Amino acid sequence: MKKLRSSIYSQEQVFLRELFIKKRKTLGLSQRVLSDRLGVIYSLIGKIETGDRCLDIVEFIQYCIALELEPTEVLAQLQQQILSAKEEKEK
Repeated sequence: MKKLRSSIYSQEQVFLRELFIKKRKTLGLSQRVLSDRLGVIYSLIGKIETGDRCLDIVEFIQYCIALELEPTEVLAQLQQQILSAKEEKEK
């Protein structure tokens, strides 16, 4: 049976982090302001943006909402990244 690999350093996680950082900056939000929106300590935002911390599904949805992103649209983009990577691997 194949084991799931840790995704914390995967290309998909990098894509997600870059998307979140870009959106935060587009909105003109500092990490501190975003942390206030989420009700968390601001160092957590830095850990998420550097890849030291992953989001669970509930946190992912809350993070998207705080960044004015539609979670289902972000998931669709992420799914496309995963499928594209799989297709490349199978070539």
